[in-house]
Amino acid sequence: MILFEQIRTLVEQTRGRTARAVNQAMVETYWHIGRLIVEEEQGGEERALYGARLIPELSRRLTMEYGKGFDESNLRNMRRFYLAFPNQIQDALRLESLPSSPKGHAVRAEFLEVQNSTISKEKSPIPTTSFLRPELSWTHYRLLLRVENPQARDWYMREAAEAGWSSRALERQISSHYYERLLASRDREAVQAEARTISSETALRPADTLKDPYVFEFLGLPSQTFLEKDLEKALLDNLQQFLLELGRGFSFVGRQYRVSTETMDFFVDLVFYHFRLKCFILIDLKTGNLTHQDIGQMDMYVRLFDERVRQGNDNPTIGLILCSQKDKTIVHYSVLKGSEQLFASEYRLYLPSEEELKSELDRERAMLLEARRGDNT
Repeated sequence: MILFEQIRTLVEQTRGRTARAVNQAMVETYWHIGRLIVEEEQGGEERALYGARLIPELSRRLTMEYGKGFDESNLRNMRRFYLAFPNQIQDALRLESLPSSPKGHAVRAEFLEVQNSTISKEKSPIPTTSFLRPELSWTHYRLLLRVENPQARDWYMREAAEAGWSSRALERQISSHYYERLLASRDREAVQAEARTISSETALRPADTLKDPYVFEFLGLPSQTFLEKDLEKALLDNLQQFLLELGRGFSFVGRQYRVSTETMDFFVDLVFYHFRLKCFILIDLKTGNLTHQDIGQMDMYVRLFDERVRQGNDNPTIGLILCSQKDKTIVHYSVLKGSEQLFASEYRLYLPSEEELKSELDRERAMLLEARRGDNT
């Protein structure tokens, strides 16, 4: 019945809008609760003892009045929420008016520690939450509070909102150090400039999008030897998570995609189209070390794809070789060096620890510096 379907669609749309509105109102309320707690703590040294009892007493009374949701842990999260996502206009003025007391100095120092952004000089008399993203839930923001780097935190917030990440997806991206791996994959001069370039739609290049390494812990593959066809099947069986790991803008086109010459057929393992880069991305899977033969094969695939498949509105095709290991010397002395179309990235079957990630980043940066010195000589 057409009328029933029309009414059903209307009800579902209204429910969705209502849920989003309720979620946004709750997030904004928690931010304002955090703001009130911080402001109450700024009353001077004589209120230090009171400040120590503030959250436990608030939790007791609010829980009696409204039930669960206002335990001490959640109230402390609300306080951290306000400090981590301050109204940068209003709070710039408030920082200047803090009392010259140990408590005032402590709160001022905490503000300066948790934010690392330029503060506008405009004056706004009313606290606002317009800088928060209405697409994100309180669960999203609690996860974001775990990210200590303010630039990384803002980047995760923006990506989660624009890409529609669920809270579980956001948690995985933070745990797998998505931001840090993306930074490590690119040749940049300064971290500040890197973060701005990553966030800029106009500056987007293939090197801004591809990561190194990729993390495929969701596959559950054994660490011992397995075949390339097993890796391909596992990735496609977990296509949603694979797309999430690849990043925003990827759309799956096909597997074992055939490209033919006059006498031969060639098969590309995986083909994607990237809507932000507006180009095809070919992926070749290698379970062993990267070889110059692998690079030559991908170079041919890209040239062939550009000639036989690419349309007039498409940007040049990108080739990405995913391998378990790559020799830096082979990369340096192959057509990969300086190429805007060919890339090689390693993959990991487990989430790296903080120590492993730091070691990997340091190694990548050292290689970049060495390569720059060689180019300048």
